[in-house]
Amino acid sequence: MGDGYWPENVLRQESVEALWTLFAALGYEKCDNEFLERGYDKVALYANELGPTHVARQLANDRWTSKLGRLEDIEHATLKQLEGDMYGSVTFILRRPSP
Repeated sequence: MGDGYWPENVLRQESVEALWTLFAALGYEKCDNEFLERGYDKVALYANELGPTHVARQLANDRWTSKLGRLEDIEHATLKQLEGDMYGSVTFILRRPSP
């Protein structure tokens, strides 16, 4: 994990639980769908049996954006498009009111 911003009182480790706590500290709550909701920002966490692997962010055009390592950002229409051996599957979707 890098040395960038990390909220106080959030365990700094690479685990699904730590990332859930991190996003909750940033105002996110669990959400049951990937559909665009006006007035909300959404993110999705991918994980496999080893732990978290990736986070995607929803764009205003109802597509998702992902940073694939050092490669450029990509857009994808659904979260399922990244599921598989490399990223695992979507573990949870979160939302928070847009600023």
